[in-house]
Amino acid sequence: MSDKMATWNRLKQPPPTALKTIGGGRLKGMTDINPQWRYQALTEEFGPCGEGWKYTIDELWLTNGKNGEQTAWAKINLYVRSSVDGPWGDPIPGIGGSMYVVEEKSGLRTNDEAYKMAVTDALSVAFKMLGGASDIYAGLWDGSKYKEIPQTKKNDQHNRGITEKQANSIKELIDEKNLEPDKKDKFSKWLNKNKAKAVTINDKPVISEVSADDIIRNFDQYYREFDIIDDDIPF
Repeated sequence: MSDKMATWNRLKQPPPTALKTIGGGRLKGMTDINPQWRYQALTEEFGPCGEGWKYTIDELWLTNGKNGEQTAWAKINLYVRSSVDGPWGDPIPGIGGSMYVVEEKSGLRTNDEAYKMAVTDALSVAFKMLGGASDIYAGLWDGSKYKEIPQTKKNDQHNRGITEKQANSIKELIDEKNLEPDKKDKFSKWLNKNKAKAVTINDKPVISEVSADDIIRNFDQYYREFDIIDDDIPF
């Protein structure tokens, strides 16, 4: 039987040279991954672009925010195959976004690379499904060494509730979207229902510490998911 985790394990850890610690903003302390490494990793695993892997840009669009701001979005499908003369696998979808018009102190600023950045972001989302940089996103590796977490501590983390710091971080992330009150409430409920896992503390269900950390790490991706299906959500 073939090793189903072989590709995942080969792609899960980017080299330290492809990593950079984010120095400021709401993602301060988290790790940024050089997109060029993703393309190199795909080529090493599957072959040259166009032969062993490829992608299609299926949709580009803009959404309006408050005060004239706009976000550019891209929907792509990534395709890979195990050999350059073999059949292509099923599409691996990815949706990414980047600010197109941003409000700054001096006024509105247009980013002429917004769609390119949105496509790059979408490719990174699809690449995660193959295991790309998974050790970084899972918080298991910091670019220099693995973080050894004893099993008892792992279990303890899953049994703890959301911290005050995490709750404040999620609130700030939601506030930064400048949503109308109804949409803000809807998004909060959607997050709680679809992305938060509960633990019982003092006989009351609360968001777990682990799932709160996951929401913070993947907040922009989760918001994109919500924004696409917003009109179809009943509550």
